[in-house]
Amino acid sequence: MEPSLLVVTGPPGGGKSTVARLVSERLETSALVEGDAFFAFLDQGAIAPWLTEADEQNEVVVRAAAAASGRFAASYATVYEGIIGPWFLPVFGQATGLDALHYAVLFPDEDVCVERVATRSGHGFSDEEATRHMHAEFARGCASLDGRHLVEATGGPDALATEILDRWAAGDLRYAP
Repeated sequence: MEPSLLVVTGPPGGGKSTVARLVSERLETSALVEGDAFFAFLDQGAIAPWLTEADEQNEVVVRAAAAASGRFAASYATVYEGIIGPWFLPVFGQATGLDALHYAVLFPDEDVCVERVATRSGHGFSDEEATRHMHAEFARGCASLDGRHLVEATGGPDALATEILDRWAAGDLRYAP
């Protein structure tokens, strides 16, 4: 895979971390950018990102993550995993500094996401109400999103990684800001 940027996104519990890691591991030369790490840079006064009052903070974090991802993508096949809903895609895309990126949304059923968030270990996020809220935000955002960016989350992680890699290579997930 030539240097480029793939965003793997979806609501909490959507499988993006697992699938993005599998995609990155299958590439000869790659960078994996974990979006949550950029929120972890916030120290004092951080606002929970799913709250309305966090909008300005979220834009700063998204732009920083996008700029870093764009720099990696200039030299590596780069996989970004994190919550970049369709409402933030234009901001993220512009901030990468790239002419185009590739965008894949994993969108399992809400109850699947809630169950995964409740039972996962080693992850600091476990808020059911916030999970349901962000799932609803993705549902609204995906209603107007070109369907080619949606990846049916019915197969296991390996099958999803294969599908995303195939669609990335074919250019089917391309998005131009």
